Amino acid sequence: MVGEINSFIQVWLTVLTSLCYCHAIGTLVPKGTKRLIFLLPVVCLFLFLPLNLYSPHLGGVTAFFIAWLGNFKLLLFAFDKGPLTTAHISLPLFVAVACLPIKIQRNQPPKSDLNGHDKENSSSRKSKEGPVNYAVKGLLLAIIVRVYDYIEYMHPYIIMLLYSLHIYFLLEIILAIGAATVRSFSGLELEPQFKEPYLSTSLQDFWGKRWNLMVTNILRPTVYEPTLRFSSIVVGRKWAPLPSVFATFVVSGIMHELMFYYLGRLSPNGEVSWFFLIHGFCLTLEIASKKTLSGKCQLPWLVTGPLTVGFVLGTGFWLFIPQFTRCKVDVRAFEEYAELGVLLKNSSEKVLRIFSAK
Repeated sequence: MVGEINSFIQVWLTVLTSLCYCHAIGTLVPKGTKRLIFLLPVVCLFLFLPLNLYSPHLGGVTAFFIAWLGNFKLLLFAFDKGPLTTAHISLPLFVAVACLPIKIQRNQPPKSDLNGHDKENSSSRKSKEGPVNYAVKGLLLAIIVRVYDYIEYMHPYIIMLLYSLHIYFLLEIILAIGAATVRSFSGLELEPQFKEPYLSTSLQDFWGKRWNLMVTNILRPTVYEPTLRFSSIVVGRKWAPLPSVFATFVVSGIMHELMFYYLGRLSPNGEVSWFFLIHGFCLTLEIASKKTLSGKCQLPWLVTGPLTVGFVLGTGFWLFIPQFTRCKVDVRAFEEYAELGVLLKNSSEKVLRIFSAK
């Protein structure tokens, strides 16, 4: 555990140094291919760095933050696009936005989202979630970890449901900590990362407005919008969102395969890609049917809500959640919790001995 923490510190010192270089490149090199050439070595480095970590928590978080989100932000930055292009952005804020899953909230006119609908004005989408909300979810996460002690007595589907809740709570708490850290020293309002995904009424609502919005926000300018511009020429503006949405899910599937490779160092078996291909196809059908029916024959949310959540959980249990056991993430995570408990116990005993000696 101590050796992994030392590797984690070394990796992140390298990340911070690299981002200082990127900030300098942004001020010295004009946007376009030339800046991209100067940034590509950092992009390649960020793909390599997570391989130095084996912890599912430290390694998984690092891979998500820099190999996916960080690299996509740098690629956009090369062409003066994305969240790193704010005029006169300071070095500390540049580094924070580049390596953490945050996005500064800006007052902008509505624009098309990756599902082909207008986005809400950012000022009307402030997160209503506060410390109490995250405290409750942290408590639930702790309860889930304790419940794992009785995992041998549980039905496999109950175990997968616990894994799903574990992933959701852990992701939301980690993302909230990153946002709170930046907010505390910058005073900036940041966009929320989750918006109660369990209340989704459609796949479009789930993926576009509620689940892991940082990924949605980074895939929109990197994949969806370029594909939308090209598709508008080929099939027209009305139907252009369909191939654009599907292309976005293809890229998301590839990146999730990469994330699981970092977690388990196992060759992809394609199941994660199939999960996103199925969802991309079904979401494309959903958007096409809405455009065809023009809002007619809408089912009530009491019907669409359970159907949406059931479809997400069902396909997740089938294709997505089993990847965590395939990579033995669950076993290694339990070992880490045990090691962390021992480390905290030993540290507290040392502190008590110091105070008792005085």
